[in-house]
Amino acid sequence: MAEFEWELVRAFNRFFEREKIEAIAYRLRQARFSAQHMDVLVDSRYPEYYLAIECKSLAAEGPLYFKQHFSCDQIERESRFIELSGRTGVLAVEFRGGRGRSKIAHLIPWSVVKDIRDSGMSCLGIETVESYPEIPRIQGGYWLSHEIISEVYNACRYREDSENRG
Repeated sequence: MAEFEWELVRAFNRFFEREKIEAIAYRLRQARFSAQHMDVLVDSRYPEYYLAIECKSLAAEGPLYFKQHFSCDQIERESRFIELSGRTGVLAVEFRGGRGRSKIAHLIPWSVVKDIRDSGMSCLGIETVESYPEIPRIQGGYWLSHEIISEVYNACRYREDSENRG
């Protein structure tokens, strides 16, 4: 799991450096037997890049089960952190394809994860995961772009605006 987190940190920082954006991604040190806020944080004065990211890396392409892949209070705890910090919450899901198959990762708005879980569903289906932006792999690493980040950020904002109106 930590490998995916570090790959995502490198992808964000490479993107920020390449595009000359004042932002930094980092992974919080995880203390044994204590809850961590989120896996990766991104700090920036630009709202689009002020993110809190939870990472899940799965051995095969398939559903992300809430009881199996999240601890008992993880979604509530992380949702509270996102709310209090003012960050945009994102779930990054990586499917490790196995021998001869490339890894695939998607970025999903945190509100989607929370809404699906709160609706009583047991998992985040593969169709839902695949409906959100895929992070391409180039030369063995993930590569982010303005388009990918904007698509996720706008999806998060659209969901929040719809919830506030309705």
